Amino acid sequence: MGNVTAVTEFVLVGFPNSYEVEIIFFVVFLLAYVVTVLGNALIIVLVYTDCHLHSPMYCFLSNLAFIDISVTSSVVPKMLANIMSEKKTISFAGCFSQSYFFFLLATTGFILFAITSYDQYVAICNPLRYPTIMTERVCSQLVLGAWMGGFIWILPSVVLKVRLPYCGPNVIDHYFCDSAPLLHLACTDVQLIELIDFVLSLFLLLSSLALTVVSYAWIILTVFQIPSAQGRQKTFATCASHFTAVSLGFGLSIFLYVRPSQMNSVHLNKILSVLSSLMTPLLNPFIFSLRNQQMKEAWKNALHNCLGMAKEARKP
Repeated sequence: MGNVTAVTEFVLVGFPNSYEVEIIFFVVFLLAYVVTVLGNALIIVLVYTDCHLHSPMYCFLSNLAFIDISVTSSVVPKMLANIMSEKKTISFAGCFSQSYFFFLLATTGFILFAITSYDQYVAICNPLRYPTIMTERVCSQLVLGAWMGGFIWILPSVVLKVRLPYCGPNVIDHYFCDSAPLLHLACTDVQLIELIDFVLSLFLLLSSLALTVVSYAWIILTVFQIPSAQGRQKTFATCASHFTAVSLGFGLSIFLYVRPSQMNSVHLNKILSVLSSLMTPLLNPFIFSLRNQQMKEAWKNALHNCLGMAKEARKP
């Protein structure tokens, strides 16, 4: 069939239900999206305005917050529009663009998770050498490398999928253009590309997870050697928020994408995808704020400054 493409748009089934239930879905997802964007945006603003947070750890955290905003924004606005629309469609180019940016951002996020775990390993296990190892230049290079790595990692798979023939049907039983349901609409054998996706996902997730686990193993060994109980508690609190976010991200993604075939349980995949693309970015600002003492202090200072400016504005 060559590269002939008959399909010009796809239909995103989403969460088919009665009108009243879809309105409830719309309100819940809209509120979650607004809180996600505002929470992560406030973290970015806080990191760049509070001088106490000008360190590599919080530089990586602000990038993760930006990724959370972008991942959610790549799928939720279109999902909300489709919930309120009778014609739940997305163009061919829009579908593949959505798929590419979603997985680009997710891949970059996992690379940043591994980088952040290494940063915490250096900070806790080699504190005297930390300023010379994690310089501002090294931090910038690592962030740039994470973004370039995501771009290079995802591009070949997307190019292969775009070049497949799509001649109908065009109905995707999902709320966004996820890889597996989109791939299975192609009018040709997709086993090779499915295998490539599986291998790429497996290598990315397991290699990032391995680096993270090794870093935390050394951190735990180092923490247990701290004689003071207060010192151990303070050190654990520093990395607890990152460990919680990593556990959520890796756990959901490994279950979703590290499988040779992802079409066996479509409804389960949709539920897990909502948790991965919306609920995890929603929870991350609370995780990083409530489990990190420096972030809590920064929030208090920001609130105190805002109240001070409000009082000054009310003076005659």
